[in-house]
Amino acid sequence: MVFRFDSMARATYALLTSLLCVGGEVLLLGLDYLGVVIVLMMTIEMAIMAVFMVMYMMNPAGLMPMTMVHNAKGAAVICAVVFAALATGILLAPWPERRGKPPGDATNALGLSLMGPQMLTMMTLGMALFATIVGTVVLSTRRGRYDRFGDDLTGERASDPVPGGVGR
Repeated sequence: MVFRFDSMARATYALLTSLLCVGGEVLLLGLDYLGVVIVLMMTIEMAIMAVFMVMYMMNPAGLMPMTMVHNAKGAAVICAVVFAALATGILLAPWPERRGKPPGDATNALGLSLMGPQMLTMMTLGMALFATIVGTVVLSTRRGRYDRFGDDLTGERASDPVPGGVGR
């Protein structure tokens, strides 16, 4: 559906829908943490992408017909050849036999296989990145939380830069 819509915002949300389905499949596989992370990450990513597409694309609302596919016949031939090669590979590949049994905690096993002994490092890095994001947002605002009523919070009226807000 991403390639069917004329609107970039609709195409973004169609892509979000497909990625949410992937997150749902991961949840169905029993990897709860990874599935929730995929859902949250893709939702936020696609929302940000839609905002930037609406801001910077020439035709964000799809008011003029557009196509995101170029050389449709050539692309269809390439897709058919790649599909046939992959299907042949699936059918002809010698699949290995399972050895051992699946781990009791699949999420922990996945984390250890991906990160190994660096799990604590990555968790610390995640918190450092989060603190950096929060710090950047705090430092980028000119006014603090209590600036509306003065430093000592004794102002009767809020000094909002745009009149008509909550403190009028």
